[in-house]
Amino acid sequence: MQAARLTHATLHWRADGDPNGPAVVFANSLGTDLRLWDAVIDRLPKHLRLIRNDKRGHGLSSCPKGPYSIDDLANDALELLDHLGVETCVFVGLSIGGMIAQTLAARAPERISALVLSNTAAKMGEAQMWQDRIAAIEASGIAALSGAVMERWFAPDFLSTDAYIPWRHMLERTPQAGYIACCQAIAGADLSETTKTLCQPTLGIAGSADGASPAALVEATINLIPDAQFTVIEDTGHLPCVEAPEAYAGALLEFLEELGHV
Repeated sequence: MQAARLTHATLHWRADGDPNGPAVVFANSLGTDLRLWDAVIDRLPKHLRLIRNDKRGHGLSSCPKGPYSIDDLANDALELLDHLGVETCVFVGLSIGGMIAQTLAARAPERISALVLSNTAAKMGEAQMWQDRIAAIEASGIAALSGAVMERWFAPDFLSTDAYIPWRHMLERTPQAGYIACCQAIAGADLSETTKTLCQPTLGIAGSADGASPAALVEATINLIPDAQFTVIEDTGHLPCVEAPEAYAGALLEFLEELGHV
């Protein structure tokens, strides 16, 4: 178990594969930790340097006082790259992780050689929606909303099995203050203008049954980036890396092959 003490947070991180290989960095969604990527990491070549972390307010990372901004979270990501000696990487971000990816790629384009923007958007929902969610959590806790969240995260077939239960537990055990502070970050973010300036090779990934970031919303963001690719993983919700890791890893591998990393 490893931790990086940064300026404003201490992040729990993990690296798999070859420490000298091409770096691929993964950023998690709201309410999940770095285990989100377990099944994908297992399916990727071992010559890659595969890095992931719990963002602030989640998992085993510290939970500084909120509110947070996407800029704060992108600063953490950039500091972590510095801490790990990563000069350049392919950055894979899902949901809020994709917003971090867009921000980081605009701010430090020399550090991000390519992007995978998964189940995300330049703007995710209206501020009032997030304020309503925050109010509900403050009144009743995350567990009171977890059933509705599961329906956005996963397609019906996955929800009909017991496989979703650990993910519900992960959500419910997220520090409430950290979850709320990240909701505030999403509520305050519209990255449309800066995302239009991105020029890195980009792959967009959506789930056909995503109730949090519908495929059309993801595609609209991908269309802001010149020559970006877009794919939909069928019969998956907001976390296709969990529901269909083989398909997800396959899409990622094909993209990495085009970049010459595989």
